[in-house]
Amino acid sequence: MDPIQNPYAPGAGQRPPELAGRERERSLFALLLDRLGAGRAERGIVLTGLRGVGKTVLLEEFRSMAARRGWVVAFIEAGSSQPSFRRLAAQALTGSLREASLRYRLSDRLRRALGAFRSFSLKASPDGSVSVGIDIDPVAGRADSGNLEVDLVELLDDLGKAAAEFNVGVLLLIDELQELPRPDVAAIAGAAHHTNRLQLPVAVASAGLPDLPAVWVGAKSYAERLFAYCRIDALDRNGAEEALRLPAEALQVAWQPDALSHVVDVSGGYPYFLQVFGKKIWDYAPGPDVITAADATVGVEAARIELDEGFYRSRWERATPAQRPYLAAMAAESDNDGVPITSGQVAARLGKTHRDLGPHRDQLIRKGLIYVPERGQVAFTVPGMSAYIKRSSDARGA
Repeated sequence: MDPIQNPYAPGAGQRPPELAGRERERSLFALLLDRLGAGRAERGIVLTGLRGVGKTVLLEEFRSMAARRGWVVAFIEAGSSQPSFRRLAAQALTGSLREASLRYRLSDRLRRALGAFRSFSLKASPDGSVSVGIDIDPVAGRADSGNLEVDLVELLDDLGKAAAEFNVGVLLLIDELQELPRPDVAAIAGAAHHTNRLQLPVAVASAGLPDLPAVWVGAKSYAERLFAYCRIDALDRNGAEEALRLPAEALQVAWQPDALSHVVDVSGGYPYFLQVFGKKIWDYAPGPDVITAADATVGVEAARIELDEGFYRSRWERATPAQRPYLAAMAAESDNDGVPITSGQVAARLGKTHRDLGPHRDQLIRKGLIYVPERGQVAFTVPGMSAYIKRSSDARGA
């Protein structure tokens, strides 16, 4: 097959050619936009799931859906080594607010909102480097207290009221939210609660690991009622087949049924793996217009080597030599990859106490390699990590 025409697109947050199996989440978000646009209150959305299931892709889809309606949209990627949330939010809002200032007339409310943003951004960047690029003075005493929750409430209040004047809204998208400090999460929840009570057209959508609901509720107890929580899992069989079949059909290439079935089985339906396998199979298949079971077998094996050397190995090496035995013990105790095990099982296998292993466990959580599904449990954040450790000679020697 022509590699230039290869329709499959593995990548972090990269939209696949066919966003299959996510109709429910897209419909839920479309309803959110409709209700807020009609002046109705609506809960924000929280997407949770393992890495590789397409949470970031969905957030990007939400961004596109809102932008097509003329909304002010800020996409924020949280991270332990990133700047403060205030600065991230200010930077993310800059471009969209600049567009709004050019698209809409500068009414009194819009001027006030831009002035509040100026005050908010100056607290994040006193040198004034974060700016919408128009001559608007900061509004004294508005969004400039230095308290993130107070300032975010005031900023979103002003932005929401200005947006309503033009029949649009404001959307904050936050990826990897579990990486934020708890006070920042509490501030975001507080601001979302305020705008929701006032029925302003302001929405917060976030994504993160499966323990993200606990992060929200741990920051603000009412967060369990503030958001609609959506667990994003692997695609069902029909969705997985569509993700592979439809992009090829658009280029007049057909998958043989047994080839399609094989890739769906080995991928487990995880969207990222489907794209990796699909891309490699396409490149290996001689074509010109059909992908056979033999093509799928060869491509899958090549893709597995690529995943082991890059996707999995990079995560294994992120752990220190002292932390790797913990991961190896988790894999050894896991009969069914992806099913949580207890911390006690890990301790027993390593002949250690919970107290001995606590620092390693906490560091692995902070590195995003494992998470806590429930108290006393641990699980890998990446599908297939347990199987990789079991088959990897480097990992087995930990």
